Amino acid sequence: MAVYALNLFDLADNDEYLKYAKRSAAEVEKHGGKVLALGKYNSALVGDIEPRTVMILVEWESKDAFDHYCNDPELADLHPHREQGTKNYVWHLFDKLDGLKPLFYPQA
Repeated sequence: MAVYALNLFDLADNDEYLKYAKRSAAEVEKHGGKVLALGKYNSALVGDIEPRTVMILVEWESKDAFDHYCNDPELADLHPHREQGTKNYVWHLFDKLDGLKPLFYPQA
């Protein structure tokens, strides 16, 4: 089943994230991911989460595809650029739903 990865973060004061971004799009696609949305913070309407500057939403073919991207030894040199190029990172996974029924009737 597909999953969505919600990435919220601030950029650090360096060019590390740029190094990550130049290569990551192709690697995400190669590992079964598709970037659905990129966003720059606009405003907080409701909620108590500390705002982040950047939002990226990625749809992954499966949790296994996401895990493979995160743990692929060939990408061991890539992920440190993301880690060093950002701060206040929030990375949440959400199951893809075709409707609201699973939320209201989780045992169905």
